[in-house]
Amino acid sequence: MLLEETSLKEKTLIIIKPDAFSKKVVGKVISEFEKADLRILGAEMIWMSLKQAGEFYVEHREKEFYKPLTNFMSSNPVIVMVWEGEDAIKRARSFMGATDPRFAREGTIRKRWAQDGRHNIVHGSDSKKSAEREINFFFGDLKGIYKWEEREYKI
Repeated sequence: MLLEETSLKEKTLIIIKPDAFSKKVVGKVISEFEKADLRILGAEMIWMSLKQAGEFYVEHREKEFYKPLTNFMSSNPVIVMVWEGEDAIKRARSFMGATDPRFAREGTIRKRWAQDGRHNIVHGSDSKKSAEREINFFFGDLKGIYKWEEREYKI
């Protein structure tokens, strides 16, 4: 079934960044979202072009970190994912930790594996408006995003 809006759940875009691949923690990062009782609706491994990275981070265009960030995000593959759950954006950002790992709480993704504010393992939408724009950026045609139901499978 294709993606449908529900009143109780919200969606967020999460990107596993190139440094997570280098550190071999991709599976561990995905596991953190599952442990937080969020549901994955879609995922794709892509290699963003410099142009795509620039368009995705366009709101930061005038900031000094824009060029290094877009170079980094287009340096190796990333995984773009849509996750759903109650208060998904706030919850995901909480266990991801502060952008700069020096200020992240113990036990968060960024505190455990991030190097600095740019090489920080994961990106997450920061608001409903951002989530909508970001999901549309990568999954605009809804291809690859599904609504599914929990089922118990017996062997």
